[in-house]
Amino acid sequence: MNHRAPLTLGEIIRRQRELAELPMRQLASMVGISIPYLSQIERGLRAPSEKVLHAIAGSLRTTADALMAEAAPPGVTAPAVLDAIAADPDLTAQQRRALGEVYAAMTEVTIARRRERTEPNGRRPGN
Repeated sequence: MNHRAPLTLGEIIRRQRELAELPMRQLASMVGISIPYLSQIERGLRAPSEKVLHAIAGSLRTTADALMAEAAPPGVTAPAVLDAIAADPDLTAQQRRALGEVYAAMTEVTIARRRERTEPNGRRPGN
């Protein structure tokens, strides 16, 4: 299985901006920040303040929560299916988030069932 590191918040913002076909200059103007500051956010060099994150999300027609939900914690790998959902230009941000949540819910159930069948010492019952 091909696993890739999940996208950072900055990469998600950049991807959403590109999918919305907004030049960096235009998004920066809409948000009320400088182009260099937006560039630093997109490259992960600076974290946006809560106010700036909400302004970016609004300009991208999504929510700050949706952007944050797409960003996985550092060190977590994303399955190829999540990469495909995130890269699909025919899905809106809300659709991507919903599909990601459904996928996560389904895999959590499977993982939980697998754990229930395994004893704490790592052996399956009866072995």
